[in-house]
Amino acid sequence: MSVTVRIPTTLRPLSGGNKQVEVDPGSLSEVITGLDAAHPGFADRLLDDDGGLHKFVNVFVDDDDVRYLDGLDTAVADGITVSIIPAVAGG
Repeated sequence: MSVTVRIPTTLRPLSGGNKQVEVDPGSLSEVITGLDAAHPGFADRLLDDDGGLHKFVNVFVDDDDVRYLDGLDTAVADGITVSIIPAVAGG
């Protein structure tokens, strides 16, 4: 089985234009590592210099914000969907 990662429009050039990609399950950190291995550049866009999630990127595991779960240690099992949502700011 695999995990489905939904890719936002702004990051689709990294995934070859794909709206969704499949990666192996594991922790969210492992999912991002797998995503970056298959489509280089994702880790740079999602993680800060300290290895944490960038503040301007929201990640949801089955509709739950990982900031309210276990962050990068959040378990992502087979069949789960991970959604990457860029933060929107403005006035």
